[in-house]
Amino acid sequence: MNLLTTAASVSALVMGLALAGSASAQDCERGTLDKRYCDTDGDLVADIPSDPSQLVDPDTLIFTYTPVEDPAVYKEVWAGFLEHMEEVTGKKVVFYGVQSNAAQIEAMRSGRLHIAGFNTGSNPLAVNCAGFRPFTIMASLDGHFGYEMEILTYPGSGIEKVEDIRGGKLAFTSPTSNSGFKAPSAILKSDYDMIPDRDFEPVYSGKHDNSILGVANKDYPAASIANSVLARMIRRDVVKADQVISIYKSQTFPTTGFGTAHNLTPELQANIQKAFFTFNWDGSRLQEEFERSNEGQFINMNYKEFWEVIRKIDTANGVSYSCS
Repeated sequence: MNLLTTAASVSALVMGLALAGSASAQDCERGTLDKRYCDTDGDLVADIPSDPSQLVDPDTLIFTYTPVEDPAVYKEVWAGFLEHMEEVTGKKVVFYGVQSNAAQIEAMRSGRLHIAGFNTGSNPLAVNCAGFRPFTIMASLDGHFGYEMEILTYPGSGIEKVEDIRGGKLAFTSPTSNSGFKAPSAILKSDYDMIPDRDFEPVYSGKHDNSILGVANKDYPAASIANSVLARMIRRDVVKADQVISIYKSQTFPTTGFGTAHNLTPELQANIQKAFFTFNWDGSRLQEEFERSNEGQFINMNYKEFWEVIRKIDTANGVSYSCS
């Protein structure tokens, strides 16, 4: 995307957002969104409030990246990007390291988080329960995006195919993770008639790096993980490729979705988008880290289309987007 196109898109966004959300949160179309949000245009994400008193324009913006790995690693990775965002928005931007998907969703729902990258599986929950408005994902320079769920074991485990997990243990990450729980649960049930607790013992590692290291170190006989995380860990030399064996690989899923809280002012949301689409990856820590999974730019996306397959997986698993 060139700067001229970006400028035109941002200008259009400001005008569009300023007109959005004409209905009140008490009487409006909202689909599956929580009752505090409206969706009058049918794009499945929360409208920006039309009441100026409901908009926020904080002096300091809080940013967080999905806790797929140790948050301390990513504070430095994102530092240069956040400096660029400060220049574009005129705001101070602070990295907030969260330890769980649930904590990340609650932080945005409670107004303590303004900009975030939510992982694939927690995107629908963030959209419906926290008013998250995703607009971009990372992609390769040729526009390819996404990752696959893989089920890993280690050499000599005795597990050669998915069916061999029966009677043993399978490590998931957390219930809100697509590749760490939702997708493998749906696939194991539909394709192999294997259900947690009935056919195998589910254990939860908390994060993808924990699951991968657990298999590599033979703490878990098998684990379901996102292969984009595995690729980065191998290239950082955290694990060796020959320490793990893949016995299943899924279709391609969208990766982390980045976006904003719904109630930031339209101008601020537009400038945040501008910061993403004008960031220069060349020589950055972001490039150094994410080229390990073949990612090198931010591209436009919309939640309604890009996350359709994930919502179908949630439906198959009986997942509800009701918010406590």
